[in-house]
Amino acid sequence: MGSAVAPVIALERGADKPLHRQIYEGFRRAILEHQVRPLQQVPSTRALAADLGISRIPILEAYSQLLAEGFLESRVGAGTFVCAQLPMQLVPSRRGNAPRATAQSARPVSRTSQNLKIKLEPWMYGRGAFAMTQVAVEQFPTDTWARLVARHTRNVTPQSLNFSDPRGTPGLRRAIADYLHTARAVNCDADQVMIVSGSQEAVDIAARVLLDPGCSVWLEEPGYNLARHALTLAGCNLVPVPVDQDGLDVAVGIQLCPTARAAYVTPSHQFPLGSTMSASRRIQLLNWAQSSGAWIIEDDYDSEYRYSGTPVASLQGLDVNSRVIYVGTFSKTLFPSLRVGYLVIPADLLDRFIAVRLSMSIYPPHLTQAVLTDFIDQGHFSRHIRRTRLLYSERRARLKECLEKEFGSALPVLDGESGMNLVVTLPEEVRDRDLARHAAGRGLWLWPLSPYYIGRSRGGFILGFGSVDANDMPAAVRRMSQVLSGSLLAR
Repeated sequence: MGSAVAPVIALERGADKPLHRQIYEGFRRAILEHQVRPLQQVPSTRALAADLGISRIPILEAYSQLLAEGFLESRVGAGTFVCAQLPMQLVPSRRGNAPRATAQSARPVSRTSQNLKIKLEPWMYGRGAFAMTQVAVEQFPTDTWARLVARHTRNVTPQSLNFSDPRGTPGLRRAIADYLHTARAVNCDADQVMIVSGSQEAVDIAARVLLDPGCSVWLEEPGYNLARHALTLAGCNLVPVPVDQDGLDVAVGIQLCPTARAAYVTPSHQFPLGSTMSASRRIQLLNWAQSSGAWIIEDDYDSEYRYSGTPVASLQGLDVNSRVIYVGTFSKTLFPSLRVGYLVIPADLLDRFIAVRLSMSIYPPHLTQAVLTDFIDQGHFSRHIRRTRLLYSERRARLKECLEKEFGSALPVLDGESGMNLVVTLPEEVRDRDLARHAAGRGLWLWPLSPYYIGRSRGGFILGFGSVDANDMPAAVRRMSQVLSGSLLAR
């Protein structure tokens, strides 16, 4: 055991950080960096105070914290020492220099997580033309929403501060059930509705309830990649089924994998291509699910925004055998950061869905549900949908007009009749991801089409028009033309 020694601690008396914290951090750093050794004695508080020229109080506070955290230990009659149980050194971090543990390592990462390859690309979080995830937030009635938030904040009740039903508040579930029955022809009551944080959590919960690792699931090709990621994490074998102008090709799906456990579909507005599943395909899909004992996860993506005729009724409304789990969200109809979605669950599966929900996040937050309930019940939601449907119809028409004027036939447009995006396709030799990265560097958010394929991909861009004013559309398309000029227009 050596003599008492203190590490070099440079105190800054005028600093914002208090003296006791500076002393504590100086000792902790010296111990972790092995400048002092286990069992080495440290100076008494009197001796250290004299050396540093300060009172004992900051040193007493620092020593007390170091003792509490196990860096120091006190021995009656002997003094204070660096703890004997500390390892000789910390294993150094190798972030950026060495790979994380693999399946061959002592502590393997799960194989399902290894199958996920998600890269945060620059176009994902841009705002403006043509960001796919953006909506017309300037049209949202923020004053109305703020008034409702203030009212519920002022009138806090014991019930609102306590645990609640894992499915969500009865009021919001009833409001959603009424809306879905009227607007989407969904057959359900409030008991079958479960509030979640969005479509992603909805698919995750459904996968945990319905699917086992290794089972096969049909996915639209191309299709929603975040649903693909959720099913991959569930350990599913993904079966890409092609999509055409009538939606998912059920006959091809049966040829590829007739015994699939489930199908994930976006029948009212196929994402990303925009087609609507025909009545014939819907009946084929429901018949296949019933005959094979499979499930259908219907993501009713952007169904409210249809610009030709009336909105197409839900697939769930045709289901007479309770094989459909219906998924919806307010991310596009209201605003993305709201993070509220919902599931409509067959009555005989409710107990299992509730059990999974309780194991994940117990229940959704009360305040947002209370505000949203009033927003729907007082008619603000339906008025907002009507107003934004007209707005998006104008923006969509303007974008089509500008694309045709600027590019002609050089950039074909896949024209769906619903949703908040258009798709343009590129020649096979043009790499859409590279162009999207180049465009992002110029403040233009072109979402590449190819990442939404599992197999052989098709190049193109998914152009969101929700956040682009119709008057700004010509300039945005001209900037897009400048980005593409070297690879497309020079052909």
